Amino acid sequence: NAALNRLTSYPQFKNILHFLYPESEHSKIIDLLNNIHTALDLQTKFMRKLVFDVVEKTSTNFTVTGLKNISPEKPYLFISNHRDIILDSAILQAVLNKNNFPTTEITFGSNLMSNPLIIDFGKANRMFKVNRGGNPREILKNSQILSAYIRHTITEKKVSVWIAQRNGRTKNGDDKTEVALLKMLNMSGKHSINENFNELNIIPVTISYELEPCCAEKVNEVYISQTQKYIKMPNEDFTSIVKGLTEQKGEINLTFGKQIKINNEQMSVKDIIKEISVKIDNTIYSNYNFWKYNFIAFDLLNNSSEYMNFYNKNDIDKFFNYKEKIVNKIKGNKFEITDIFLKIYANPLENAKLKK
Repeated sequence: NAALNRLTSYPQFKNILHFLYPESEHSKIIDLLNNIHTALDLQTKFMRKLVFDVVEKTSTNFTVTGLKNISPEKPYLFISNHRDIILDSAILQAVLNKNNFPTTEITFGSNLMSNPLIIDFGKANRMFKVNRGGNPREILKNSQILSAYIRHTITEKKVSVWIAQRNGRTKNGDDKTEVALLKMLNMSGKHSINENFNELNIIPVTISYELEPCCAEKVNEVYISQTQKYIKMPNEDFTSIVKGLTEQKGEINLTFGKQIKINNEQMSVKDIIKEISVKIDNTIYSNYNFWKYNFIAFDLLNNSSEYMNFYNKNDIDKFFNYKEKIVNKIKGNKFEITDIFLKIYANPLENAKLKK
């Protein structure tokens, strides 16, 4: 509750309230928050409404599919593609809560813990820190601690966990599960590799945004990273969080895939981990929702007319206006910048076509 009391006093929190609600409602919301004492209360009485209000204000349509693939009686490890710092996991929590499923604990990178508002928001929302960086010994130790905590949470506490498929958001539209993540999960297993993964009840989750969250910032980072190490500005992550909440997203879809089951004792550990990463990726790719901009970007990038039946001249004009707006925000070679922008929208379609 102390974290919540602090939360209501931050100017940035008040800015988010201003964005979503009329001034006349602010004191009622702050009173409500000051009288919440558990994470479940927070998620049911406040976060669920906040998240759906953000979705309503910044999207044109929101759909959920695949709820039949999960049971309220069972804890899961939800492994998700990662496009927005806060919303990917926050939307999942709100959907679970609304549909009478228990909510999850959430992994959160230590790099995001530089802002007091985010730290307090994280504490109140059952987020636990994933320590990033350090020397090889520290990285190993942190991985062992994280692995043991996730396994304990799912198998002993019977509480679900949300984790991104990779370290940080996908910046280029190419969602890929990191093998290092799966190796980390296996570290704490006490049984065969099959049992180690099967007892985590892995559910791949796909979040699809019609308009890429923080698109210009992602294009800029990928462009700079081609020739030098990208160095974040102070408070850049927090700015991305606010933009992710407030920018228009077009349509949004959240899809729960089927549980990943492993049954292959004959393969090496390395090959089994590779197989799991491919299964997660293929589930995420096949559950991705495609919109006109994905089809247009793919055809432009490949100089093809493969998907021309999915859009018209008016859609192309709109896409070009949107593209120019993004590309013009970034200094550099406009041809290369345009290529990076197009790939953000084309890569999910490319992956769905190529999935093994």
